[in-house]
Amino acid sequence: MLNKKSVDDINVKGKRVLVRCDFNVPLIDGKITDENRLVAALPTIKKLVADGGKIILCSHLGKPKGEPKPELSLAPVAVRLSELLGQEVKFAADATVVGENAKAAVDAMNEGDVILLENTRYRAEETKNGEEFSKELASLCDVFVNDAFGTAHRAHCSNVGVTQFVDTAVVGYLMQKEIDFLGNAVNNPERPFVAILGGAKVSSKISVIENLLDKVDTLIIGGGMAYTFSKARGGKIGLSLCEDDYMEYALNMLKKAEEKGVKLLLPVDHRIGDDFSNDANVQIVNSGEIPEGWEGMDIGPKTEVLFADAVKDAKTVVWNGPMGCFEMPKFANGTEAVAKALAETDAVTIIGGGDSAAAVNQLGYGDKMTHISTGGGASLEFLEGKELPGVAAANDK
Repeated sequence: MLNKKSVDDINVKGKRVLVRCDFNVPLIDGKITDENRLVAALPTIKKLVADGGKIILCSHLGKPKGEPKPELSLAPVAVRLSELLGQEVKFAADATVVGENAKAAVDAMNEGDVILLENTRYRAEETKNGEEFSKELASLCDVFVNDAFGTAHRAHCSNVGVTQFVDTAVVGYLMQKEIDFLGNAVNNPERPFVAILGGAKVSSKISVIENLLDKVDTLIIGGGMAYTFSKARGGKIGLSLCEDDYMEYALNMLKKAEEKGVKLLLPVDHRIGDDFSNDANVQIVNSGEIPEGWEGMDIGPKTEVLFADAVKDAKTVVWNGPMGCFEMPKFANGTEAVAKALAETDAVTIIGGGDSAAAVNQLGYGDKMTHISTGGGASLEFLEGKELPGVAAANDK
């Protein structure tokens, strides 16, 4: 059980608080096109402001590769954040992140003030977790709060290195929620526990499958991964995605599931297309019977019913990876059917970031889920049972 100190366990009145946020938002011509991450950061910031802390926000944005790139400046974020927060967020424009502007701004702070530092990846040391930059960041604050789950699987200066030079390092509300759901609910779930895995490749989900086979009552496999299993069992898959190197592995997983008494469900039918596009001709065939020249693009209607039935009586459901090419309306049915089934169950429903989070939101089921993870890679590593450096670095309760 992960038990970390959070912003609720400390009092920051009069203290300088460095908060690592995830403001890695999409920018087009200096305009923020999706501000979900800004909105998600507000509860932690508001709590610290209300407590009378002096709040110093930091984040990375894109991949400037260790040099100042004006188009990746966090300046637009400071402007939009001021509006969302209803108070000024002063921007410290230093190419070195911790420079004269930042130091002067911090020195002039009153309780409840908020400033934002420049993109932490303007510094080459950031991604290498260099000690010098970690010390500079730590020199600005008395307390460190990590609320950036999206980078929790990376050990960088602004989320891990800095903790070595401050006495108090805690997690914010967003991180706390990820730990509660992805970390603790998966390791100590209310049963029956069902996991649904989709996406293209078996290879990228190996560790997740292995970790979850030890924990779940039912494991559902859809998406492109399913064709590797289908071919391994002697099925015909036409032009469908397949990782031949992983067929042996797929058979081992089926055997392992059987030995552990885990119900492993694979698709029983597929929607197939004669071209990888939304203009393709579509037909529905049984699993293992995909004709030459056609490829599997989505799970079929019988599979939708099978998968939906499997989550009906569940108490905990984790879903990572779409069931098909949901970006194409013709092949979004399977993913939508799973989203709908999760929306209708009483279970705790946890969506593990990345494409599945995008699909659930895009299809309009976002508000029906218990928890949608904010991290793609980080959520996958959590589901693999790995220790995340960004989480580990926070003080234990």
